[in-house]
Amino acid sequence: QKPYPDGRPLVSDTCHRDPGKDTSGPKLAELIRERFANAKVIMRIQPDEPALIQQELRRLLERKEVRVIFTSGGTGFAPRDCTPEATRPLLEKECPQLALAIALGSLKKTKLAALSRGLCGIAGNKLIINLPGSQKAVVECFESVHDLLPHAVHLLSDDIALVRRTHEELQGAAPGEGRQEQEHVCPHRTGAGSDSDRNSPFPMLPVAEVLALIFERVRPVEQSQSPVWEMRSAVNIPPFRASIKDGYAMQSSGFSGSKRVLGTIAAGDVPNSMPMAEDECFKINTGAPLPLHADCVVQVEDTRLLQRDSGGAECLVDILVAPQSGLDVRPVGHDLKTQDPVFPVKDTSPVVIESLLASVGSCAKARKPLVAILSTGSELQEPGSVPEPGKIFDSNTTMLQQLLRYFGFECIQSRVSGDDPDKVREGLSKLCEEADFVICSGGVSMGDKDYVKPALRSLKFQIHCGRVNMKPGKPMTFATRDNKYFFGLPGNPVSSFVTFHLFALPAIRWAAGWERARCTLPQINVKLLHDLRLDVRPEYVRASVISKGGELYASVTGDQISSRLQSIVGADVLIHLPGRSNDRPVAKAGQVFEASVLRYDFISKYE
Repeated sequence: QKPYPDGRPLVSDTCHRDPGKDTSGPKLAELIRERFANAKVIMRIQPDEPALIQQELRRLLERKEVRVIFTSGGTGFAPRDCTPEATRPLLEKECPQLALAIALGSLKKTKLAALSRGLCGIAGNKLIINLPGSQKAVVECFESVHDLLPHAVHLLSDDIALVRRTHEELQGAAPGEGRQEQEHVCPHRTGAGSDSDRNSPFPMLPVAEVLALIFERVRPVEQSQSPVWEMRSAVNIPPFRASIKDGYAMQSSGFSGSKRVLGTIAAGDVPNSMPMAEDECFKINTGAPLPLHADCVVQVEDTRLLQRDSGGAECLVDILVAPQSGLDVRPVGHDLKTQDPVFPVKDTSPVVIESLLASVGSCAKARKPLVAILSTGSELQEPGSVPEPGKIFDSNTTMLQQLLRYFGFECIQSRVSGDDPDKVREGLSKLCEEADFVICSGGVSMGDKDYVKPALRSLKFQIHCGRVNMKPGKPMTFATRDNKYFFGLPGNPVSSFVTFHLFALPAIRWAAGWERARCTLPQINVKLLHDLRLDVRPEYVRASVISKGGELYASVTGDQISSRLQSIVGADVLIHLPGRSNDRPVAKAGQVFEASVLRYDFISKYE
């Protein structure tokens, strides 16, 4: 990789007046130098004035040694934010996918990223990228694109040798490493999938782009009635004045002192309408209805028993504090009034939905997406059967059923199909009649017996994604037909496990009405305990989490080959490792990476 200087104008009225307040600029320069040891950084600060911003950009564009220009600041909604408007007239080509990659990376961190309007584009042989102004946003946005910059620079410079070298590394072993397995991952390499051109006809899409495509295509399932979170209460809670404490119900006008106990009121009793004097009271339990003529409760701790009757029941107590009207009483409708919304905000948790509906006496249910599972492969046999030569036990069906259940969804039907095109088509057709989603494992790669994609086409499905730039899970397929959704997961069990979590689960949650930000797995930052050799594709590594002194560390769960299901044992997270580059062949111990959380109890060990 040749050195390429970077021009970096900061756009800020505040920082132009006081350069010492610029924190994003030095941080971005630090990141550039860290990622690209041979890069030279030129820094400028400009106020939020379109003419001055354009003037500085033109100066940098005239410098032959400058290859990439970052701007930070001026991309928001404030009246003075004008960096995109100053940048656009200078661009010969816009790069919307690069801007999308930045936006999607930032949206994983904060919803406020949706308020950034940054552009990416090409001017001559230079790349211009608008970044937000905060230091945090600069770090997040740069991390989303830094791996793409060397190849982008080589393409813009028309450096054929370096472009070819990058493609060769993506498609096979890196020079001099002598790796045995071939890594066919170049996103630019597609073909007809025929005998003469065996490259897949499907481009290899980035994970973020596939997720965006899924959210765009999937629609919430239709409800037979209004969504449950729009329901209004038909009852008051509580429906009567209820005691908050165990104690004595009385009239607040009766002052403290000794009072005669008229009886006991327990939870579930009908409200007592018996007349009572100021020097009388009822013993009452928590949650019980107040007598009609009482207006307060004195807790038992603020009383003293003076006398019991011949049967042992309390008949005289001393009230040690002055009664106060409304003391320890929940009024009618205190928690929820008639016609109040049952759900103050939308919450799709089954625990929340079903318990709140039960509290207002409703048996309504939120319709969840109907999910069916199809496992393909003539080599599969049912668990519990006698082992047969050339066969393996089908673990994917069980695994996917349990994952659905773990996350609050159910598999309505599952089928296993041999590698026969007619049977695969028949199985898909029948499951699509009954389910909103069909999750299929196997049959989506490039083998002679991979019949799923042809079956999808014959059933009039539109295939939106046929390959993903990731490891494991490259053949992951997503297709739709009207309101039917198909996920083709690779047959290797770990690939199915990873792609279910990253793609199928978010789609099902989205269809169930979840907020988009909550559909994907929650993410945390973890430190690596050991060095990890990076693959040319971005990799999602199974790891257990250890808490040391309040910091989270990740330890990989053994051999990560996609056929080894044991790698999910003890796996708390999927570590997001970037693709290998010349500058970064290894992820070093102590480095911090994002990780998707797989379990609710995701810390395996505390030290």
